[in-house]
Amino acid sequence: QVQLVESGGGLVQPGGSLRLSCAASGLTFTSSTMGWFRRNSGKEREFVAAISSTGDIVSLGDSVRGRFTVSRDNAKNTMYLEMNTLKFEDTATYYCAAGRSFGVTDRSYQFWGQGTQVTVSS
Repeated sequence: QVQLVESGGGLVQPGGSLRLSCAASGLTFTSSTMGWFRRNSGKEREFVAAISSTGDIVSLGDSVRGRFTVSRDNAKNTMYLEMNTLKFEDTATYYCAAGRSFGVTDRSYQFWGQGTQVTVSS
């Protein structure tokens, strides 16, 4: 059974930083593209970042490029999202996803975590 467990969310002030983690089990992590998506209440799910199975291909959403970094540690079956210079509009539930092919839409991902809440507030 595939499990993706996000952690690291919380409350942060504007301009602050957070690091999210996604621990994966039950799948061949080294063969999986991993992604981050987010959803704020009342909005559609938004692509945040994707990283290929080997980590050599990365894509970031327009709204986070230059502020967020995605990485993975295949030895630990874990993906990370380093979020810097956080803004109010980054407030959302962040979801980890795993898929067989690289993509920036949710159609590319077969497995999803439960999400972790990030709130940017002063």
